[in-house]
Amino acid sequence: MGVCSEDGKVQVFGLYTGEEFHETFDCPIKIVAVHPQFVRSHCKQFVTGGNKLLLYEKTWMNRWKPSVLHEGEGNIRSVKWRGNLIAWANNMGVKILDVIAKQRITNVPRDDISLRPDMYPCSLCWKDNLTLIIGWGNSVKICSVKERHASEIRDLPSRYVEIVSQFNTEFFISGIAPLCDQLVILSYVKEISEKTETECCARPRLDIIQPFPESCEEISSDALTVRRFQENECRDYCLEYSEGESLFYIISPRDVVVAKERDQDDHIEWLLEKKKYEEALMAAEISQKTIKKHKIQDIGLAYINHLMETGDYDLAARKCQKILGKNTDLWEFEVHRFKEIGQLKAISRYLPRRDSVLKPFIYEMVLHEFLESDYEGFATLIKEWPGNLYNNAIIVQAVVDHLKKDPQNRTLLKTLAELYTYDQRYRKALEIYLTLRHKDVFQLIHKHNLFSSIRDKIVLLMEFDSEKAVDMLLDNEDKISIDKVVEELNNRPELQHVYLHKLFKRDHHKGQKYHEKQISLYAEYDRPNLLPFLRDSTHCPLEKALEICQQRNFVEETVYLLSRMGNSRSALKMIMEELNDVDKAIEFAKEQDDAELWEDLILFSIDKPPFITGLLNNIGTHVDPILLIHRIKEGMEIPNLRDSLVKILQDYNLQILLREGCKKILVADSLSLLKKMHRTQMRGVLVDEENICEMCLAPILPTDACKPFSITVFHCRHMFHKECFPEPSTESSVHFCNICSAKHRGPGSAILEMKK
Repeated sequence: MGVCSEDGKVQVFGLYTGEEFHETFDCPIKIVAVHPQFVRSHCKQFVTGGNKLLLYEKTWMNRWKPSVLHEGEGNIRSVKWRGNLIAWANNMGVKILDVIAKQRITNVPRDDISLRPDMYPCSLCWKDNLTLIIGWGNSVKICSVKERHASEIRDLPSRYVEIVSQFNTEFFISGIAPLCDQLVILSYVKEISEKTETECCARPRLDIIQPFPESCEEISSDALTVRRFQENECRDYCLEYSEGESLFYIISPRDVVVAKERDQDDHIEWLLEKKKYEEALMAAEISQKTIKKHKIQDIGLAYINHLMETGDYDLAARKCQKILGKNTDLWEFEVHRFKEIGQLKAISRYLPRRDSVLKPFIYEMVLHEFLESDYEGFATLIKEWPGNLYNNAIIVQAVVDHLKKDPQNRTLLKTLAELYTYDQRYRKALEIYLTLRHKDVFQLIHKHNLFSSIRDKIVLLMEFDSEKAVDMLLDNEDKISIDKVVEELNNRPELQHVYLHKLFKRDHHKGQKYHEKQISLYAEYDRPNLLPFLRDSTHCPLEKALEICQQRNFVEETVYLLSRMGNSRSALKMIMEELNDVDKAIEFAKEQDDAELWEDLILFSIDKPPFITGLLNNIGTHVDPILLIHRIKEGMEIPNLRDSLVKILQDYNLQILLREGCKKILVADSLSLLKKMHRTQMRGVLVDEENICEMCLAPILPTDACKPFSITVFHCRHMFHKECFPEPSTESSVHFCNICSAKHRGPGSAILEMKK
């Protein structure tokens, strides 16, 4: 540590060693600076500043040798030593000296010479070993020490200084220090008093500045309260910093203020003071690994308290889910707090349901609260909460007690059914669901296999939802038989029909013994499906069906039954007389394809001109139109006769054209196939050593190729030696393959004779 005073005394001593230097000079000493590595034996150096700058070095005889580094430019009031560079300020400006070369490398002149150097002293600090920050008056300069190129040195210093940033401030600078890429400036401010309207000293400010090459930006500014700041001048303040600890010391005549970088704990504490709990909680969650003073849970609890004090109970309850987590003790404490202020409903939606569940009485307490005032909310909680959270028997009894006051309350009945389901009392739940006609009744039956419980409740199920009930009953025939269902529905034929109809759609044979009954059911409740049923069923008695259809005058169904029973003439007569529909009569005659029916149809239509028109338009392709035309009486007016005759002629021409076209296609195909057969028969047949004579079974080709031979080859690929093949017994010279003729495959259509 170096200590100096204006009476000329200088003392340098070690804090942890007995090493000490003490000297008294004949001039005031304003400043002292020791070598940064003073503890090392070869670095025992320090400088003093007064009216001159002196360097003291320890010699080999433990004496201190002084040497003058600079003088003649006024008092030196600021010296900073960093590495091998010493920077100092006098009345003229700032100098930088290279200690190794004992050479001054720059002079940075003072900007505003109107300011007294003793009243507005220069502030110096090194940001690093090569960057010097100068604050003087209201001017800031950031200087960078750089190496000069070898070709430029000559008689110049090996280093030079470049000012990389320079800007002015709106206040006077009492101290300056680096903070990462920013600057910390202790500002001396003057302001106008509102009372006296005169200029006075304001509280000093600690500003954080972001420097740019030619300007700056103020990041933050804090006014400092020091004792009797109104009497202080710019020279009375000083700013020093401890680089390793990021501590800043603001020195005034009566106070020393320590400033340090604000950490996340400080930020959270400030947010809590401002009652910004949500921001504090978010900041704590983001920095939970670095904060030391605060705990997330404590901040969260304070936030919940604040929300409850302000009356925002819903948000407070929602935050409990996140803040309390799995801490059951805290949960139970908060639930009791909500109960005390009558806000159990607010916290009910956020209570733990699966992990770290609370004691059953907590959930029962909430359910009782809802049961007293909100049946719908109570039903919602029962549906959402698992049944193991509370004592089911207690809640069931409570619901039963309330139902005594309001027996028809559907909400309570539905909730009671759900409680019975949780308690596995499915029969009671089923009774309530059937009474309420609730949609979950089918799901309950399927899920818990309650088919034995619904044997006597089939009518209720069908009345509730016949489609779902029938599907369920048909899917579970092994549990409730068809006979049982039909028996239960005897008094409700309309429901019985729905069941049997769907059964018939699934399988035409399963309910065959009920087909006779179904005829009456279809006729009564579902006539559109009666005719499809009669067509698809192979088990219904036709006589019974015909009787019912005739009684009810169902013409289409009667016609179908008559035709199916073989009484086509009666069926046709009914179509003509009852339906008076010639198109349907013609269609029926076409289906039966009976000449007698056509004769009956012609006889019935001969005196009815509209029927004759219909026959002329449709009869041409089934019956000779001449038979009808010859029977038409002369003078009878027939509507659209000309168009009908033209159509008959067109149909006839079309038939002729079709026949001619077919004949041409037939001739062309026959000729093409004949040519193809001829080409095939003209092809050669391969004969080699592997082929044998079908008679003697010897190789067809002789071993000696020079000898003459003669063979017969059929197109069926059977081969014979000429001498082995018998001569034909008839006068015809046509030869046939004996093998194929014997197997009735047809004769060889052509023969190849090979001779050599």
